[in-house]
Amino acid sequence: MTTALYLPEENIDMIAATSVLQQQAADIRTRTINWASYMQSQMISQEDYQAISALDKSRAAYLTQNSTQVVKTLLNLVSHLSKDSTIQYILVLLDDLLQEDRSRVDLFHETSGKLKQCVWGPFLNLLNRQDGFIVNMSSRILAKFACWGHETMPKSDLNFYLQFLKDQLATNSTAYLQEMAQLAKRAQTIIVHSHGQHGKDHHGNQYSPSVAMLQQRHDLANETYRDFGNSSSDQQQDGKCVIPNNEYIQSVARCLQMMLRVDEYRFAFVSVDGISTLIRILSTRVNFQVQYQLIFCLWVLTFNPLLAAKMNKFSVIPILADILSDCAKEKVTRIILAVFRNLIEKPEDSSVAKDHCIAMVQCKVLKQLSILEQRRFDDEDITADVEYLSEKLQNSVQDLSSFDEYATEVRSGRLEWSPVHKSAKFWRENAQRLNEKNYELLRILVHLLETSKDAIILSVACFDIGEYVRHYPRGKHVLEQLGGKQIVMQHLGHEDPNVRYEALLAVQKLMVHNWEYLGKQLEKENETQKQGAAPIAGKA
Repeated sequence: MTTALYLPEENIDMIAATSVLQQQAADIRTRTINWASYMQSQMISQEDYQAISALDKSRAAYLTQNSTQVVKTLLNLVSHLSKDSTIQYILVLLDDLLQEDRSRVDLFHETSGKLKQCVWGPFLNLLNRQDGFIVNMSSRILAKFACWGHETMPKSDLNFYLQFLKDQLATNSTAYLQEMAQLAKRAQTIIVHSHGQHGKDHHGNQYSPSVAMLQQRHDLANETYRDFGNSSSDQQQDGKCVIPNNEYIQSVARCLQMMLRVDEYRFAFVSVDGISTLIRILSTRVNFQVQYQLIFCLWVLTFNPLLAAKMNKFSVIPILADILSDCAKEKVTRIILAVFRNLIEKPEDSSVAKDHCIAMVQCKVLKQLSILEQRRFDDEDITADVEYLSEKLQNSVQDLSSFDEYATEVRSGRLEWSPVHKSAKFWRENAQRLNEKNYELLRILVHLLETSKDAIILSVACFDIGEYVRHYPRGKHVLEQLGGKQIVMQHLGHEDPNVRYEALLAVQKLMVHNWEYLGKQLEKENETQKQGAAPIAGKA
C-alpha cells in the first residue's frame, strides 16, 4: 500500500469527469470573452490584451515563447478584474495550463518571484468570493501551486488555507446531511402514503401496521436517501443538481488529499484541529466517495510516525471500525485496512502499536477481518493487509491482560457490559490502577458520565465508579476532587431506569464510606465522653 503514496494523484483518486466542478469548467471553456472591450475601457493594458488574446488562439505555442508575459498577464487579470464570468474563464484557463504540464507550477513561482509579485495572494483573496465555482477552482489552483512545485506555501497563508478547507468540509457536510434528511423524510412520506397507515390481511380484516413493518418502511426510506447520496453528482432535477448545497464537497476533499501528501503541511493541518473535523464528518452518514477521500486523508497523515502515534486520541480506530463493518465498497475497505496497518507499523514506540492493536480488538476488528478472509478480492493489497492485521491482532489478544482490555475499552469511550466490569477479583486487584497517569481512566469515566447520551455507557460508567470507590480507600475523596460525585448524583433522575439504578448503587457505595467514617467518629466521641465522665463520678 505504501507505494501508492508516491503515485501521481490521478492514479489514487481521480474525481470523475462528471463532478460539478468539471461540468461547469467544460461549459466555461466554450465561452468567448470580449477582451477588446476590456482594453477599450482601460480595464486591462494593451500588453495583457495581446497576451490573453494569443493564449485563446494558440495556448501551447504562445506560452513556450512568452512564458514570463503569460504568468504576468494571468496574475494581473485575476487580481484586477471582478466580473464572475470572466474570472471563471481565467481560472479554468490557468487550471488547464497546470494540468497539462505540472512543471508550469515552478514557472509561475519563478516568474512571480522575478516580477516581485505574490503568486498566493490573488487566489487566497478569491476564496472570499460568493461564487462557488470561483472559490473552489481557486482552491484547486492553490493546492496545485502548493504541492506540485519546489516552493511550499508560506506558513501564514498555509494556516489560512487549511482552516478554509476544514471549514468548507464542515459546512458542506452539514448541508449534505440536512439535504439527506429532507430526502429521507420525503421518501418516507411517499412510502407511507403509497402503503397507507392501515391495510387488510388476506382474510380482509382491518389491521394496523406492526412495529416491524414500520421499521421496514423506515429502513426503505433510509435506503432511498442513501441511493440519492451515492448517485453521481451529474444527476439533474429541473436543470439543477439534486443536492445543490454540498455540490463541491468532493472538490474540497480532493484539495485536502493533495495537501496532506506533503509532510510539511500535515502538522499545520493538525494544529487547526483538522483531524477532529475529519472524524466528526466520518461519524455521520456521508456517501462512500466522501468517506474514501476523508479516510485517504487520515491514511497519508499516518505516514508520519509522530502523527500515527497520536491518531487514536481522536477516536480514529472506533470510527473506522464502524465504517468497516458497514461498508460495501472495496475501495473504502482497502483504505481503512491501510490506515489500520500504518497505525501498527509506523509508530516508533512499540507500546503505542500494542495499544492500537488492543483498540482494534476492542472495536471488533478481528471479527471483520475473519469475514473479509472469506471473500475474494482482485486487489492483492487487501488480502495482504487482512493477513497482516489478523496476525498482529491475534498476537495482541494472547498477550492481553484483563486490565489492558479494560483500559482500552475505557479509552475508546465505548463501554459495554464486558466480563471485567462484573468481576470482583478484577476490582480488588486493579481499582487502584485507575489512579495511574494522573487518574487518566477515572477522568475518562467522569467525562463519559458528563457527555455521553448512551444509556449503556452511562450505566457501566456509574457501576465502575462505584466499584472504584468501594475498593480504593481514598476513592471517594479523589472522585470529589474530580467533580465526579455531583455528576453521578445528577443521573439519579435519568430517564433510563438502568442508568438510575446504577447511579443509585454508585451513590450508595459513596455513602457507605461516609457512614463508616461517621461511625468511627461516633465511637471516638463515645470513648472520650466515657473517659471524661469517670472522674466526675468518682468525686460524687
